Amino acid sequence: MLGVLRRKVACQGAHAWGLEQGLRVIASRALSSSAKETMTVRDALNSALDEEMSADPKVFVMGEEVGEYQGAYKITKGLLNKYGPERVLDTPITEAGFAGIGVGAAYYGLKPVIEFMTFNFSMQAIDHIINSAAKSNYMSSGQISVPIVFRGPNGAAAGVGAQHSQCYAAWFGACPGLKVLTPYSSEDARGLLKAAIRDPDPVVFLENELLYGESFPVSAEVLDSSFCLPIGKAKIEREGKDVTITAFSKMVGYALQAADILAKEGFSAEVINLRSIRPLDRAAINASVRKTNRLVTVEEGFPQHGVGAEICASVLEDSFEYLDAAVERISGADVPMPYAANLERMAVPQVEDIVRAAKRTCYRSTALAATA
Repeated sequence: MLGVLRRKVACQGAHAWGLEQGLRVIASRALSSSAKETMTVRDALNSALDEEMSADPKVFVMGEEVGEYQGAYKITKGLLNKYGPERVLDTPITEAGFAGIGVGAAYYGLKPVIEFMTFNFSMQAIDHIINSAAKSNYMSSGQISVPIVFRGPNGAAAGVGAQHSQCYAAWFGACPGLKVLTPYSSEDARGLLKAAIRDPDPVVFLENELLYGESFPVSAEVLDSSFCLPIGKAKIEREGKDVTITAFSKMVGYALQAADILAKEGFSAEVINLRSIRPLDRAAINASVRKTNRLVTVEEGFPQHGVGAEICASVLEDSFEYLDAAVERISGADVPMPYAANLERMAVPQVEDIVRAAKRTCYRSTALAATA
């Protein structure tokens, strides 16, 4: 259309030039409005915090370096200047102290968002998370709500050794009274953090440091301040018919890469982004397995008593007769995380591990085209 209009006004001199420039602007705006924007996971988390703090004066943020330094990973950037030191509180290096203060504030109706610089440091505060936050509603016969969020980076980063590389999804997922969320994309991060802050129960919100700088497409709906995702609902990131792959957090990206490789070799993999560890969307997992008849679970954590083990149990209990192959579990190695880069890579799941496992469930070790 722009070409036709250009020809019509080509003989009108300066007026033609001005009209063409206007047409370009209109066309550009139309194109940009139809295209999805992109947003980093960092900005998604920051905007969710900002909007919830703006909407509800009971919401406040507390943790190490969340204020003056604007967050160790800049998730709380700009919040101190906007909301002041009474709602963005820098703390000493004492996780037990500020987690306990947060739980006490939640008892009185406030909505604290507690940031751990890494969830490995939550071990210092686990008594407050498990014995105080998670159990108070039950022990008070529902008289005490604890609307608190514990958030921060979880799982392996790179080169930070055994004490800073653990995945706590299974740890906290085993505890009644907690809700445990594991975002992957910017949509997950925005929608799930908003849901966590609005929830009346304690929520453990497990992010991934290596995803903070990743950009994902987001729709206008996701950018709306009212956007919120339901807790306990998984998302099918990619539909398939040959094998189901479940994953959460950073491993969703690995599963999608594996699905791309498998597709080129004739396998159709369905990828499920769990989003929520507790509650776990068992219905979505079992529905997918009943369609594909095969299952591969993927997680960064240790294999014993892991999230994958719970998923396997659920499928065996509810969909055993639909399975055409043994379930494959992909997890981190059953060792403390090595520091050496080459050993570290061997200790965490890789894309090729997922591809090989999916092929095993389909009883093939080579591409379909190669065996035809």
